[in-house]
Amino acid sequence: MATANGQSGIFRTLSACVRPPGKETIHGIMKNYSFSTVVCGLATAGLLCGATSLFAADASDAAKPFIGRWALVIPGGGAGWLGVEPQDGGQLNSSILWGGGSVVPTAETKVDNGALVVVRKHDAKKDGKDVKNTETLIAKLDGDKLALTTRTVNSDDQEIGKADFTGKKIPDLPPKPDLKKIKFGAPVTLLKGNDLTGWKAMDEKAPNCWSLADGMLSNRAIGPDGKNRHGTNIRTVAEFEDFNLKTEVRLPPGGNSGIYLRGIYEIQMAETFGRPCDSHNMGALYSRLTPTVAAEKPANEWQTVDITLVDRHLTVILNGKNIIDNQPVLGCTGGAITSDEFKPGPLYLQGDHTDVDYRNMVLIPVVK
Repeated sequence: MATANGQSGIFRTLSACVRPPGKETIHGIMKNYSFSTVVCGLATAGLLCGATSLFAADASDAAKPFIGRWALVIPGGGAGWLGVEPQDGGQLNSSILWGGGSVVPTAETKVDNGALVVVRKHDAKKDGKDVKNTETLIAKLDGDKLALTTRTVNSDDQEIGKADFTGKKIPDLPPKPDLKKIKFGAPVTLLKGNDLTGWKAMDEKAPNCWSLADGMLSNRAIGPDGKNRHGTNIRTVAEFEDFNLKTEVRLPPGGNSGIYLRGIYEIQMAETFGRPCDSHNMGALYSRLTPTVAAEKPANEWQTVDITLVDRHLTVILNGKNIIDNQPVLGCTGGAITSDEFKPGPLYLQGDHTDVDYRNMVLIPVVK
């Protein structure tokens, strides 16, 4: 028996499995249909009622290998990061870091034919008009690694970019360390005298605006003509693992610099006095960890910074106030020299933005 919409009478009656039951009961159904029809209908209804959850389970199973955090080596060799999280209903959500800038959400994340598909939207200009380009990342799994392809099309669906790159699964975070039990080695004084021994420029083609005098390290990015010279960043020659770093910093109005721990994680140095807490403010782990309290001082005042990095957990004390308290670090930040969080790296200072001064910089390595 088929109804006008093609749905059998028995299936329509048994649709109570997906809606609150009405006046009809199985006893009433038996009066109108044969026993075998009722049994088949019950079985069919039961299977179909479970179909949604079965498909959701399948989708979740297909997505599980991709869920987590991935260290990317993006086209050109830069550092990137991808985080994939499960959502209700078997859906996925993701965020990405692409070289510089901030960690940002993506437009779409799904698994299709065994591959992870991530879609990003980019604002652009074409013939003086605002347009959106669409970038699609396709990732195929190979153990704990990803083989990825990025393809970008413009608003006319014309391909404007395509490249291959790689990713590697980031191991789960260890438990939060007990900082009271951490053993430290001998202090390393990083700013001595009047020369930059122990430091080197990171971009030999850019102006080197750094100088050291009487133990104070200065960057003068703004030239005599008032224009930004976009000078080089500098780094320590030595490389470190986990450590505590203490220093003092002074920023002009609108000042912007950064301290990169192991060349991977940027602690923002910026003149943000009077602003509400934000992940781009003074003392933040750039775009990742927001200070719990605004502890910065006004421009042109010396500020104390006390940073501890242990087991991918970060503590920042700014001007005597704990603003990030032993919090987990999920991945590299924009401008990192590598996305590999498991090898030693230098301390590097950002010098391509504005003037900045540092003094009394001492690093104490963790002994493991």
